[in-house]
Amino acid sequence: MIKGTIDKIAGPLVVADGMNEARMYDLVYVSDYGLIGEIIELKGNKASIQVYEETGGLKPGDPVTATGEPLSVELGPGLASAIYDGIQRPLDEIRREAGDWITRGISIRGLDHEKVWEWSPVAEKGLKVEGGEILGEVPETKLITHRVMVPPEVSGEITWVIGAGSYNIDTVVAKVRDMDGETVELRMYHNWPVRKPRPIAEKRAPEEPLITGQRVIDAFFPLGKGGTACVPGPFGSGKTVIQHQLAKWADAEIVVYVGCGERGNEMTDVLQEFPELEDPKSGEPLILRTILVANTSNMPVAAREASVYTGITIGEYFRDMGYSVALMADSTSRWAEAMREMSGRLEEMPGEEGYPAYLGTRIAEFYERAGNVICRGGDRNGALTVVGAVSPAGGDLSDPVVQATLRVVKVFWSLQARLAYARHFPAIGWLDSYSLYTDNLKEYYDETLGENWVAMMKEAIALLQLEANLLEIARLVGAESLSPEDQLILYTARSLREDFLHQNAFHDVDTYASIVKQKIMMEVIMHTHGEMRKAIRGGVSPRELFDLPLKEEITRMRYIPEKDLASIEAIMEDVTSQINDVIESEQTA
Repeated sequence: MIKGTIDKIAGPLVVADGMNEARMYDLVYVSDYGLIGEIIELKGNKASIQVYEETGGLKPGDPVTATGEPLSVELGPGLASAIYDGIQRPLDEIRREAGDWITRGISIRGLDHEKVWEWSPVAEKGLKVEGGEILGEVPETKLITHRVMVPPEVSGEITWVIGAGSYNIDTVVAKVRDMDGETVELRMYHNWPVRKPRPIAEKRAPEEPLITGQRVIDAFFPLGKGGTACVPGPFGSGKTVIQHQLAKWADAEIVVYVGCGERGNEMTDVLQEFPELEDPKSGEPLILRTILVANTSNMPVAAREASVYTGITIGEYFRDMGYSVALMADSTSRWAEAMREMSGRLEEMPGEEGYPAYLGTRIAEFYERAGNVICRGGDRNGALTVVGAVSPAGGDLSDPVVQATLRVVKVFWSLQARLAYARHFPAIGWLDSYSLYTDNLKEYYDETLGENWVAMMKEAIALLQLEANLLEIARLVGAESLSPEDQLILYTARSLREDFLHQNAFHDVDTYASIVKQKIMMEVIMHTHGEMRKAIRGGVSPRELFDLPLKEEITRMRYIPEKDLASIEAIMEDVTSQINDVIESEQTA
């Protein structure tokens, strides 16, 4: 333990004297309150500490104690369905112990060390192991089997493994003789520094899409498992709604939701909704495979930085077990604002708009921890997908946080206020957004949906782009003055926008669409476009085609349940029949 004293206090920044043996990012306890902090700058024997709790009432001369260890989280059984603050203190335990408000200096461990778990050993005595090797399994929830692993820095030969039974996480479950001949005792949990990425065997390009059930994402701008995405948008454009939808419906086995500096009522919605939501695959409560990290806007600003790292470290841990993990960070702008405030108090040279010069580096380091990986200690494949919401002031996409994020992510979902105000949700702009994973995922789509899927998507996007150009002309001369084929482009593009891209998050059926349903819906719309184009080239008037009853059938197809997809396919036959009737009547006339 290194002892020092407070020399200066500036909001969440405390400068301590007598810390000449301390190291960067050491965890410290400030004053007799025991406030948790982290060293972020060292000059001589003075250490600058960002304190993760309210610093009111501190004074120069108060004691500061450095632990010599970095800020770490406890990783083991009990993480799933937990609700933490930014430094992995369980909020339900804090409420039980201290009431509705977080008491300063309260110290509660991240995992329950008294709870007993049913342990089943997997590894055997005499086995040579390295970090990441699975020692045993624990049924953590009905949806998650927790694979207890050898900590990343440990390797050697197993000399003893405890038998199956009921134990708490402090029980020694195995012993390993390391390369130096020392015996290392392993428990069901271990600590890991939040700023240090967990090691992997190999990183690969995403090969499978993260199916979200949101048509505009899955069809036009897919995100690969292990990929990165950015969701920037102005206030009220639906960033949080998108994040909630992804957390609820994404095809991931584990969801980590980080509320970083968001409004308290938004996190309250998450905390109230998730225990009641049903997992579409298992029928069990969704919370059983979800970890929530809540760091609302009224909590100390410095803790926002810690909350992002806490969330991604937990995500990496489940990835190492071989799970597909989706992490939602809402919003990274609040994290960047915390960095800006601390940088200002450190009197560092400011960069663009007052953000620190290292903003881009920190953002890149965070997103680089995502990936589709081969895990260490076995032939397991795991994926950590990261989706970060960005809240630029006034929706300005030239904001430094947005630009720094776009340089490192490969999917850009551009939320637009004009779509939100027009009640079009998800409010993702189809002309500005992009995904760089489409080529990586083509093989998957060809095998799963057929070789026409990618081509059909490109044709649909091309129609929407043509519509944007034609609308300018239509406003000047009127839609009726356009050529028949241009009128058809406007008709089909409108169908794509209103019948496919528009989705109701509060409708029991429309809130989620499987990739198979999406394909059938798109085939109906594009089949209609192709049949109408043939009819128009045969001399049929566009108005006769646009007034056909098939329009209502296509509009209603998004409300048809997944179990009744055959009725959507039947619409194609009805479309062909109705258009052929018009062609025949035109020819007989």
